[in-house]
Amino acid sequence: MTAVSDIGGTDAPARLTTACATLPGIDLGAMEEQASLMTRVDRKYLVPASVAVDLLEAMAEDLHVLEIAGGRSFAYRSLYYDTPDLDAYRTAATKRRRRFKVRRREYVDSGTAFLEVKTRTGRGDTEKIREQVPMLRGEDQPLPGGEELTGSSLDYVRARLRDAGVEPPTQALLPVMETAYHRTTLLHGSEGSRVTLDRALTWRGTALQQYRLEDLLVLETKSALSPGAIDRFLWRAHHRPQRISKFATGMALLDPTLPANRWHRTLGRLRPQVEPPVPAAA
Repeated sequence: MTAVSDIGGTDAPARLTTACATLPGIDLGAMEEQASLMTRVDRKYLVPASVAVDLLEAMAEDLHVLEIAGGRSFAYRSLYYDTPDLDAYRTAATKRRRRFKVRRREYVDSGTAFLEVKTRTGRGDTEKIREQVPMLRGEDQPLPGGEELTGSSLDYVRARLRDAGVEPPTQALLPVMETAYHRTTLLHGSEGSRVTLDRALTWRGTALQQYRLEDLLVLETKSALSPGAIDRFLWRAHHRPQRISKFATGMALLDPTLPANRWHRTLGRLRPQVEPPVPAAA
C-alpha cells in the first residue's frame, strides 16, 4: 500500500532521480570548501517527491550535486541504542536540557561505519563525536533487538558522555531501532548552503517490523541564520519546517504508546503516508 494523494503521481521518485542526474556534479572537497558555514541553521521539511522535482528544476542553474566515484545517491544505515527504560527517547520527548543519542552509522556504499555519540548540554549546545568501527555484514551485522553494547564501544560512549557533562546511563545500552535511507546532497552555490534529500526512509524495530516512507522525503536545508532561497521556495509551495527526528519519530511510529507530544503534528503527517508494519518472518 503506497499513498499517492500527496505526491502528484507515482512517477515522481523516478522524475527526481532524473532531475538530480541533470545537475552538474561536485566532489566532497569542493563542496566542503564552498559550504563551510561556521554558524548555520538546519531546517527540516517533509515534502512530496514532486515538490523536490519542482525545486530542482526551478533552481537548477545554481545547484550542484555531490558526486563520489560516479555515484549521486548514497545508502545510509543507522542503528540506535537506548536503555531498557528508553532514557534517550524519553529525555528527548520531554525536552530535557541534558540528553544524548547513541548510534552506529554505516555508509553502505563506501563500506565504512562509525559509532557516534550526540549530546545536548545544559547550555543548549549540540555536539557529535564519533570513532570508526569495523563494518559488519551477514550474521555479524547488529540488528534491533540484538546484543547490548559492550567492551571498548561501551567505554567510548560513557567517556564521551562524561566529557560532555552528561551522566552516562547505568542500564545497558540496547539496539532499539534501525533506520535506512538513500541520501542525495546538493550545494546551492550562490549562498554556499547545503541541502540533503533523504529518500525511501525505513524504520525497523526490535521485532524487525518496519515502516517504509515511499514517496514523501525528508529535505533538510543547512544555511546561514536567515532563511535561504530554497526555504522561501518551499514556503511558497506551502511547506513549512517541521520537527523531525529520525530516531524519535521512528520510535513513536513503531510504538504508539510512547509519549510523543513533541512530534504529534509530524506523526499525523507521516502515518497516512507510510506502509503498514511488515511483521518479522516466523
